[in-house]
Amino acid sequence: MRRAKVYRYSLPMDAGVVLRNQRLNTREGLLVQLWHNHRSGWGEIAPLPGFSPESLEQAQLALLPLLDRWQRGEAFPDCVLPSVDFGVSCALAEIDGSLPAPFDTRRAVMCHGDPDELLFQLNALADGKLGKVKVGLYEAVGDGLNVSSMLEAIPDLKLRLDANRSWSPDRAAAFARYLCAEQRRRICFIEEPCHTPQQSLEFADATGIAIAWDESLREAGFMLQRQSGVAAIIVKPTLTGSIDVCRRQIAEAQSLGIQVVISSSLESSLGLSQLARLSRWLLPDSTPGLDTLHLMQAQLMRPWPGSTLPLITADALEVIWQQ
Repeated sequence: MRRAKVYRYSLPMDAGVVLRNQRLNTREGLLVQLWHNHRSGWGEIAPLPGFSPESLEQAQLALLPLLDRWQRGEAFPDCVLPSVDFGVSCALAEIDGSLPAPFDTRRAVMCHGDPDELLFQLNALADGKLGKVKVGLYEAVGDGLNVSSMLEAIPDLKLRLDANRSWSPDRAAAFARYLCAEQRRRICFIEEPCHTPQQSLEFADATGIAIAWDESLREAGFMLQRQSGVAAIIVKPTLTGSIDVCRRQIAEAQSLGIQVVISSSLESSLGLSQLARLSRWLLPDSTPGLDTLHLMQAQLMRPWPGSTLPLITADALEVIWQQ
């Protein structure tokens, strides 16, 4: 016997969250709960505004007919919308037990907010100090000074940077001028520093600062290959597709000797917990990029270890479909 239920959620965000120059006041998405043979599984479907190719409304319209077919006994068909494929694949993987329960609580600390509190958090890390900094939102010179001062203040700190293709070559070069050679080596990578992949490759060659592919992975015609200066790829399952699609992408990168990092797309605590399980399973030696829960004002369904945010349960959510 198969059953399905779909909920819609809306979580208030921290006032300072900005995505591609637009403030995000709430994080909205769907939760799907599936039952099969007395087992149930949950999945989160939450297209990220400005980054996902589909809207939440499009995801909902695509999901419901597929659930109806699955509920009537058909295999769940692939969907062209990544967020739908990923969320449903998580629910099915919980039902059949293929998504292991062990949880990866390691994190690259998101570096923003009060500097004293941030330094306290980073210094408290026992197993290697790793932070992540968003750059490209303000002047490149200011970013360079900020990153340089952090690396100087904590000698064993390593950083991942994310520029979201914000910089022209001149601005990227201005950023790098504020980092000495030793500091550049402590930058694990910058995610897509420049407007185009070719400009990012040229930046890596000129500065010795490694880069990572993120947006490029999801563009038509992009071919992953071993390239000088490319250290990693960033896999964001909500933007990529099902667990199987993510596994294939991970395997391809590993065959080329490229590091893989699983990263969030501002999922709720439920989605983050599944990403943490996925990372522990597929990438046990890689620290995932999942330090985004503090950007929200509440948790959803499953608490994140150590979080004091209030927890919203299914009883408080709107049911939009069940069968």
